[in-house]
Amino acid sequence: MKDEELQTLIETISAKEFGKPFRHKAFFNPRLRTTGGRYMLRSHNIEINKKYFEQLGEDELIGIIKHELCHYHLHLEGKGYKHRDRDFRELLSKVGAPRFCSNLPEEKKQLKPKRLLVYQCTSCGLVYHRKRIINTVRYVCGKCQGRLELIKELTNN
Repeated sequence: MKDEELQTLIETISAKEFGKPFRHKAFFNPRLRTTGGRYMLRSHNIEINKKYFEQLGEDELIGIIKHELCHYHLHLEGKGYKHRDRDFRELLSKVGAPRFCSNLPEEKKQLKPKRLLVYQCTSCGLVYHRKRIINTVRYVCGKCQGRLELIKELTNN
């Protein structure tokens, strides 16, 4: 699907579902990562994340378009267009638009291996568990001001 096809799809959904014309631009934005679409308040344009169409299909795309059109029409009418506003939630349910878009299947976050550093005071023997490295030259034990020593570093893969 190209930007021109997206534009005509949004115009037909706007006319059919909302009974109002969409008079601005709609296009795919490849830089969108965490959201399915975005309504721009100043320009009144709608940007759509193409990954949602490619991975989840046309039904998900239509849901995202309806959601963004709710923002669009309510903002132009001067009504509550934000997610928390009653006008917005009522219009969402009226046109059958989702409040949030689905998660992308490929968006499994790369989990960093968890690291745990174990320090021990050389004077009193108090053990400290930390995720970040401690500068043992600068920092001392909070209990007795003794010198800290790295005992071991554990990582979970």
